Amino acid sequence: MSATPDRSPASAQSNPKGEGSPMNTPRSPLLPLPWMLHLTVLAIALAYPFVFPSSFMLNFGVLALFYAFIGQSWNISGGFAGQLSFGHVAFFGAGAYAATIAQMRFGISPWLGLPIAAMAGALVGGIIGVLSFRAGLKGSYFALITLAFAEVLRIVSNSVTITGGGLGMLIPMKPGAANLQFVERSGFYFLILVLVAISIALAEWLRRSKFGAQLAAIRENEDAAKALGINVFREKVKVMLLSGAIGGVGGCFFAQYFLYIDPLIAFGVDKSVEMLLVSMIGGAGTVYGPMVGALLLALVSDGTRALTQIQGLSLVLYGALLVIIIAYLPNGLIDLFARIKARFSRGRH
Repeated sequence: MSATPDRSPASAQSNPKGEGSPMNTPRSPLLPLPWMLHLTVLAIALAYPFVFPSSFMLNFGVLALFYAFIGQSWNISGGFAGQLSFGHVAFFGAGAYAATIAQMRFGISPWLGLPIAAMAGALVGGIIGVLSFRAGLKGSYFALITLAFAEVLRIVSNSVTITGGGLGMLIPMKPGAANLQFVERSGFYFLILVLVAISIALAEWLRRSKFGAQLAAIRENEDAAKALGINVFREKVKVMLLSGAIGGVGGCFFAQYFLYIDPLIAFGVDKSVEMLLVSMIGGAGTVYGPMVGALLLALVSDGTRALTQIQGLSLVLYGALLVIIIAYLPNGLIDLFARIKARFSRGRH
Protein backbone atom coordinates (compact mmCIF):
# COMPACT_ATOMS: atom_id res chain seq x y z
CA MET A 1 0.00 0.00 0.00
CA SER A 2 1.22 3.47 -0.78
CA ALA A 3 2.81 5.36 2.06
CA THR A 4 0.59 8.33 1.25
CA PRO A 5 -2.76 8.06 3.08
CA ASP A 6 -5.54 7.49 0.57
CA ARG A 7 -7.74 10.31 1.86
CA SER A 8 -5.52 12.99 0.36
CA PRO A 9 -7.65 15.80 -1.10
CA ALA A 10 -7.95 15.98 -4.84
CA SER A 11 -8.51 19.26 -6.66
CA ALA A 12 -9.72 20.93 -3.45
CA GLN A 13 -8.09 24.29 -4.11
CA SER A 14 -9.53 26.94 -6.37
CA ASN A 15 -7.93 27.49 -9.76
CA PRO A 16 -7.45 31.09 -10.89
CA LYS A 17 -7.21 30.00 -14.54
CA GLY A 18 -10.68 28.49 -14.43
CA GLU A 19 -9.48 24.94 -14.93
CA GLY A 20 -11.53 22.13 -13.36
CA SER A 21 -14.96 23.40 -14.43
CA PRO A 22 -17.80 20.85 -14.46
CA MET A 23 -16.85 19.95 -18.04
CA ASN A 24 -13.19 19.22 -17.34
CA THR A 25 -12.88 18.51 -13.64
CA PRO A 26 -9.86 16.18 -13.45
CA ARG A 27 -9.99 12.72 -12.03
CA SER A 28 -8.36 12.07 -8.71
CA PRO A 29 -4.59 11.78 -9.20
CA LEU A 30 -4.36 9.05 -6.57
CA LEU A 31 -2.96 5.78 -7.82
CA PRO A 32 -5.03 2.62 -7.27
CA LEU A 33 -4.15 0.51 -4.27
CA PRO A 34 -1.93 -2.42 -5.33
CA TRP A 35 -3.85 -5.44 -6.59
CA MET A 36 -1.61 -7.57 -4.40
CA LEU A 37 -3.09 -5.86 -1.34
CA HIS A 38 -6.66 -6.58 -2.43
CA LEU A 39 -5.83 -10.18 -3.33
CA THR A 40 -4.03 -10.77 -0.03
CA VAL A 41 -6.95 -9.44 2.00
CA LEU A 42 -9.38 -11.52 -0.07
CA ALA A 43 -7.28 -14.67 0.32
CA ILE A 44 -7.11 -14.25 4.10
CA ALA A 45 -10.86 -13.63 4.29
CA LEU A 46 -11.66 -16.68 2.15
CA ALA A 47 -9.36 -18.92 4.18
CA TYR A 48 -10.71 -17.74 7.57
CA PRO A 49 -13.75 -20.08 7.85
CA PHE A 50 -11.62 -23.08 6.92
CA VAL A 51 -8.87 -22.22 9.39
CA PHE A 52 -11.33 -21.33 12.18
CA PRO A 53 -14.42 -23.51 11.57
CA SER A 54 -15.86 -23.28 15.11
CA SER A 55 -19.23 -21.59 15.58
CA PHE A 56 -17.72 -18.98 17.92
CA MET A 57 -14.99 -17.95 15.49
CA LEU A 58 -17.37 -17.90 12.53
CA ASN A 59 -19.72 -15.65 14.50
CA PHE A 60 -16.75 -13.41 15.28
CA GLY A 61 -15.89 -13.23 11.57
CA VAL A 62 -19.48 -12.49 10.56
CA LEU A 63 -19.82 -9.66 13.07
CA ALA A 64 -16.43 -8.17 12.20
CA LEU A 65 -17.36 -8.08 8.52
CA PHE A 66 -20.81 -6.74 9.38
CA TYR A 67 -19.27 -3.84 11.33
CA ALA A 68 -16.92 -3.22 8.41
CA PHE A 69 -19.86 -3.10 5.99
CA ILE A 70 -22.04 -0.68 7.93
CA GLY A 71 -18.90 1.32 8.78
CA GLN A 72 -18.25 1.72 5.05
CA SER A 73 -21.74 3.21 4.77
CA TRP A 74 -20.72 5.98 7.18
CA ASN A 75 -17.25 6.25 5.65
CA ILE A 76 -18.53 6.98 2.15
CA SER A 77 -20.46 10.05 3.24
CA GLY A 78 -18.59 11.00 6.41
CA GLY A 79 -15.05 10.11 5.36
CA PHE A 80 -14.91 10.69 1.61
CA ALA A 81 -17.39 13.58 1.49
CA GLY A 82 -16.96 15.05 4.98
CA GLN A 83 -20.69 14.90 5.80
CA LEU A 84 -20.43 13.82 9.44
CA SER A 85 -23.55 12.07 10.68
CA PHE A 86 -24.78 10.97 14.10
CA GLY A 87 -27.90 9.31 12.72
CA HIS A 88 -26.71 6.85 10.09
CA VAL A 89 -28.77 4.21 11.84
CA ALA A 90 -31.77 5.77 10.05
CA PHE A 91 -30.61 4.05 6.83
CA PHE A 92 -29.86 0.81 8.66
CA GLY A 93 -33.28 0.70 10.32
CA ALA A 94 -35.15 1.69 7.16
CA GLY A 95 -33.51 -1.17 5.29
CA ALA A 96 -34.10 -3.65 8.09
CA TYR A 97 -37.80 -2.83 8.35
CA ALA A 98 -38.40 -2.54 4.59
CA ALA A 99 -36.96 -6.00 3.92
CA THR A 100 -38.65 -7.61 6.93
CA ILE A 101 -42.06 -6.07 6.16
CA ALA A 102 -41.76 -7.17 2.53
CA GLN A 103 -41.01 -10.71 3.69
CA MET A 104 -43.47 -11.00 6.58
CA ARG A 105 -46.43 -8.98 5.32
CA PHE A 106 -46.24 -9.56 1.56
CA GLY A 107 -44.40 -12.88 1.22
CA ILE A 108 -41.53 -11.44 -0.82
CA SER A 109 -38.33 -13.49 -0.90
CA PRO A 110 -35.71 -12.27 1.58
CA TRP A 111 -33.20 -12.31 -1.27
CA LEU A 112 -35.30 -9.63 -2.95
CA GLY A 113 -35.27 -7.94 0.44
CA LEU A 114 -31.64 -6.95 -0.18
CA PRO A 115 -32.39 -4.60 -3.12
CA ILE A 116 -35.58 -3.46 -1.37
CA ALA A 117 -33.50 -2.55 1.68
CA ALA A 118 -31.01 -0.73 -0.53
CA MET A 119 -33.79 1.33 -2.10
CA ALA A 120 -35.33 2.09 1.30
CA GLY A 121 -31.98 3.22 2.73
CA ALA A 122 -31.26 5.30 -0.37
CA LEU A 123 -34.72 6.89 -0.16
CA VAL A 124 -34.19 7.92 3.45
CA GLY A 125 -30.70 9.16 2.61
CA GLY A 126 -32.04 11.17 -0.30
CA ILE A 127 -34.82 12.73 1.79
CA ILE A 128 -32.41 13.68 4.59
CA GLY A 129 -29.89 14.99 2.07
CA VAL A 130 -32.33 17.09 0.05
CA LEU A 131 -34.02 18.64 3.10
CA SER A 132 -30.77 19.27 5.00
CA PHE A 133 -28.58 20.52 2.16
CA ARG A 134 -31.37 22.62 0.65
CA ALA A 135 -31.61 24.35 4.02
CA GLY A 136 -27.84 24.87 4.02
CA LEU A 137 -27.18 22.64 7.02
CA LYS A 138 -23.66 21.34 7.42
CA GLY A 139 -21.16 20.42 10.12
CA SER A 140 -22.65 19.90 13.57
CA TYR A 141 -26.10 21.05 12.41
CA PHE A 142 -26.23 18.33 9.78
CA ALA A 143 -24.96 15.75 12.28
CA LEU A 144 -27.72 16.65 14.74
CA ILE A 145 -30.48 16.68 12.10
CA THR A 146 -29.54 13.13 11.06
CA LEU A 147 -29.81 12.08 14.69
CA ALA A 148 -33.23 13.72 14.87
CA PHE A 149 -34.40 11.89 11.73
CA ALA A 150 -33.32 8.56 13.22
CA GLU A 151 -35.23 9.30 16.42
CA VAL A 152 -38.36 10.25 14.45
CA LEU A 153 -38.19 6.96 12.56
CA ARG A 154 -37.76 5.08 15.86
CA ILE A 155 -40.89 6.71 17.27
CA VAL A 156 -42.89 6.04 14.10
CA SER A 157 -41.83 2.38 13.96
CA ASN A 158 -42.78 2.05 17.63
CA SER A 159 -46.27 3.41 16.95
CA VAL A 160 -47.58 1.78 13.75
CA THR A 161 -48.92 -1.75 13.45
CA ILE A 162 -47.19 -2.76 10.21
CA THR A 163 -43.84 -2.77 12.03
CA GLY A 164 -45.16 -4.74 14.99
CA GLY A 165 -44.92 -1.67 17.21
CA GLY A 166 -42.81 -1.98 20.31
CA LEU A 167 -42.96 -5.78 20.14
CA GLY A 168 -40.93 -5.76 16.95
CA MET A 169 -40.97 -8.42 14.22
CA LEU A 170 -39.83 -12.00 14.66
CA ILE A 171 -38.80 -13.76 11.45
CA PRO A 172 -39.73 -17.49 11.51
CA MET A 173 -36.77 -19.83 11.35
CA LYS A 174 -36.90 -21.73 8.05
CA PRO A 175 -33.36 -22.96 7.44
CA GLY A 176 -32.41 -22.99 3.78
CA ALA A 177 -30.47 -20.85 1.36
CA ALA A 178 -33.70 -19.95 -0.48
CA ASN A 179 -34.91 -18.25 2.72
CA LEU A 180 -31.58 -16.49 3.33
CA GLN A 181 -31.19 -18.67 6.45
CA PHE A 182 -28.11 -20.80 6.15
CA VAL A 183 -27.77 -23.98 8.17
CA GLU A 184 -24.09 -23.25 8.75
CA ARG A 185 -22.76 -19.87 9.85
CA SER A 186 -20.25 -20.09 7.02
CA GLY A 187 -23.11 -19.27 4.64
CA PHE A 188 -23.70 -15.95 6.38
CA TYR A 189 -19.95 -15.39 6.47
CA PHE A 190 -19.54 -15.69 2.71
CA LEU A 191 -22.63 -13.54 2.08
CA ILE A 192 -21.37 -10.67 4.22
CA LEU A 193 -17.90 -11.14 2.70
CA VAL A 194 -19.37 -10.55 -0.77
CA LEU A 195 -21.17 -7.43 0.50
CA VAL A 196 -17.97 -6.10 2.10
CA ALA A 197 -16.03 -6.77 -1.12
CA ILE A 198 -18.61 -4.74 -3.06
CA SER A 199 -18.38 -1.89 -0.54
CA ILE A 200 -14.57 -1.88 -0.75
CA ALA A 201 -14.77 -1.82 -4.55
CA LEU A 202 -17.10 1.19 -4.31
CA ALA A 203 -14.71 2.92 -1.89
CA GLU A 204 -11.75 2.27 -4.21
CA TRP A 205 -13.76 3.63 -7.14
CA LEU A 206 -14.67 6.73 -5.12
CA ARG A 207 -11.05 7.23 -4.19
CA ARG A 208 -9.95 7.51 -7.84
CA SER A 209 -13.02 8.69 -9.76
CA LYS A 210 -14.08 12.17 -10.82
CA PHE A 211 -17.03 11.88 -8.43
CA GLY A 212 -14.64 11.04 -5.58
CA ALA A 213 -12.39 13.98 -6.47
CA GLN A 214 -15.40 16.29 -6.30
CA LEU A 215 -16.37 14.86 -2.91
CA ALA A 216 -12.80 15.39 -1.66
CA ALA A 217 -12.97 19.00 -2.80
CA ILE A 218 -16.28 19.45 -0.97
CA ARG A 219 -14.84 17.82 2.15
CA GLU A 220 -11.77 20.06 2.25
CA ASN A 221 -13.40 23.38 1.31
CA GLU A 222 -16.99 23.64 0.16
CA ASP A 223 -16.64 27.25 -1.00
CA ALA A 224 -13.57 26.40 -3.06
CA ALA A 225 -15.47 23.46 -4.57
CA LYS A 226 -18.23 25.81 -5.66
CA ALA A 227 -15.64 28.12 -7.16
CA LEU A 228 -14.40 25.19 -9.23
CA GLY A 229 -17.88 24.84 -10.67
CA ILE A 230 -18.86 21.72 -8.72
CA ASN A 231 -22.59 21.36 -8.04
CA VAL A 232 -22.14 20.85 -4.30
CA PHE A 233 -25.81 20.22 -3.54
CA ARG A 234 -26.15 17.54 -6.22
CA GLU A 235 -22.95 15.72 -5.31
CA LYS A 236 -23.77 15.66 -1.60
CA VAL A 237 -27.25 14.26 -2.27
CA LYS A 238 -25.74 11.60 -4.54
CA VAL A 239 -23.32 10.46 -1.86
CA MET A 240 -26.16 10.30 0.68
CA LEU A 241 -28.09 8.06 -1.70
CA LEU A 242 -25.09 5.74 -2.05
CA SER A 243 -24.35 5.74 1.67
CA GLY A 244 -28.00 5.12 2.52
CA ALA A 245 -28.22 2.16 0.14
CA ILE A 246 -25.26 0.44 1.80
CA GLY A 247 -26.67 1.11 5.27
CA GLY A 248 -30.04 -0.31 4.22
CA VAL A 249 -28.49 -3.55 2.96
CA GLY A 250 -26.66 -3.82 6.28
CA GLY A 251 -30.00 -3.60 8.07
CA CYS A 252 -31.47 -6.40 5.93
CA PHE A 253 -28.50 -8.66 6.67
CA PHE A 254 -28.77 -7.97 10.40
CA ALA A 255 -32.48 -8.85 10.42
CA GLN A 256 -31.87 -12.14 8.61
CA TYR A 257 -28.91 -13.07 10.80
CA PHE A 258 -30.65 -12.47 14.13
CA LEU A 259 -34.23 -13.11 12.87
CA TYR A 260 -35.62 -10.26 14.96
CA ILE A 261 -35.83 -6.49 14.90
CA ASP A 262 -37.59 -3.89 17.01
CA PRO A 263 -37.50 -0.07 17.01
CA LEU A 264 -34.70 0.14 19.58
CA ILE A 265 -32.52 -2.34 17.70
CA ALA A 266 -33.25 -0.92 14.26
CA PHE A 267 -32.92 2.77 15.15
CA GLY A 268 -30.85 2.67 18.35
CA VAL A 269 -28.06 5.22 18.53
CA ASP A 270 -25.54 2.47 19.34
CA LYS A 271 -25.47 1.40 15.68
CA SER A 272 -24.68 4.96 14.60
CA VAL A 273 -21.86 5.04 17.16
CA GLU A 274 -20.46 1.75 15.86
CA MET A 275 -20.52 2.98 12.25
CA LEU A 276 -18.73 6.17 13.20
CA LEU A 277 -16.19 4.53 15.51
CA VAL A 278 -14.99 1.82 13.13
CA SER A 279 -14.38 4.45 10.45
CA MET A 280 -12.70 7.01 12.71
CA ILE A 281 -10.44 4.48 14.43
CA GLY A 282 -9.53 2.62 11.26
CA GLY A 283 -9.16 5.76 9.16
CA ALA A 284 -12.01 7.88 7.81
CA GLY A 285 -11.84 8.47 4.08
CA THR A 286 -9.70 5.39 3.45
CA VAL A 287 -10.64 2.21 1.64
CA TYR A 288 -9.75 -0.29 4.37
CA GLY A 289 -10.24 1.97 7.41
CA PRO A 290 -13.67 0.54 8.36
CA MET A 291 -12.37 -3.03 8.10
CA VAL A 292 -9.40 -2.30 10.39
CA GLY A 293 -11.65 -0.52 12.87
CA ALA A 294 -14.23 -3.31 12.71
CA LEU A 295 -11.65 -5.97 13.53
CA LEU A 296 -10.59 -3.94 16.57
CA LEU A 297 -14.20 -3.38 17.63
CA ALA A 298 -15.01 -7.09 17.35
CA LEU A 299 -11.86 -8.06 19.27
CA VAL A 300 -12.59 -5.62 22.10
CA SER A 301 -16.28 -6.56 22.22
CA ASP A 302 -15.81 -10.34 22.25
CA GLY A 303 -12.70 -10.14 24.43
CA THR A 304 -14.41 -8.18 27.19
CA ARG A 305 -17.47 -10.47 27.09
CA ALA A 306 -15.23 -13.51 27.45
CA LEU A 307 -13.20 -12.04 30.33
CA THR A 308 -15.81 -10.16 32.35
CA GLN A 309 -19.57 -9.74 32.76
CA ILE A 310 -19.43 -5.96 33.29
CA GLN A 311 -22.03 -4.42 30.99
CA GLY A 312 -20.78 -1.70 28.65
CA LEU A 313 -17.09 -2.26 29.37
CA SER A 314 -16.37 -2.84 25.69
CA LEU A 315 -17.78 0.60 24.82
CA VAL A 316 -15.68 2.20 27.55
CA LEU A 317 -12.53 0.55 26.19
CA TYR A 318 -13.42 1.44 22.63
CA GLY A 319 -14.06 5.05 23.65
CA ALA A 320 -10.65 5.15 25.33
CA LEU A 321 -9.05 3.79 22.16
CA LEU A 322 -10.84 6.47 20.14
CA VAL A 323 -9.49 9.24 22.40
CA ILE A 324 -5.95 7.86 22.12
CA ILE A 325 -6.14 7.51 18.35
CA ILE A 326 -7.63 10.98 17.84
CA ALA A 327 -4.84 12.43 20.00
CA TYR A 328 -1.93 10.61 18.38
CA LEU A 329 -3.27 9.25 15.07
CA PRO A 330 -5.94 11.66 13.84
CA ASN A 331 -6.00 9.88 10.45
CA GLY A 332 -6.59 6.46 12.04
CA LEU A 333 -4.70 3.21 12.20
CA ILE A 334 -4.31 3.09 8.41
CA ASP A 335 -2.09 6.16 8.71
CA LEU A 336 0.04 4.34 11.30
CA PHE A 337 0.54 1.43 8.88
CA ALA A 338 1.51 3.89 6.13
CA ARG A 339 4.08 5.56 8.42
CA ILE A 340 5.59 2.21 9.37
CA LYS A 341 5.82 1.19 5.72
CA ALA A 342 7.41 4.52 4.78
CA ARG A 343 9.98 4.24 7.58
CA PHE A 344 10.76 0.65 6.61
CA SER A 345 11.22 1.67 2.97
CA ARG A 346 13.58 4.51 3.95
CA GLY A 347 15.54 2.13 6.19
CA ARG A 348 16.14 -0.25 3.30
CA HIS A 349 17.55 2.60 1.19
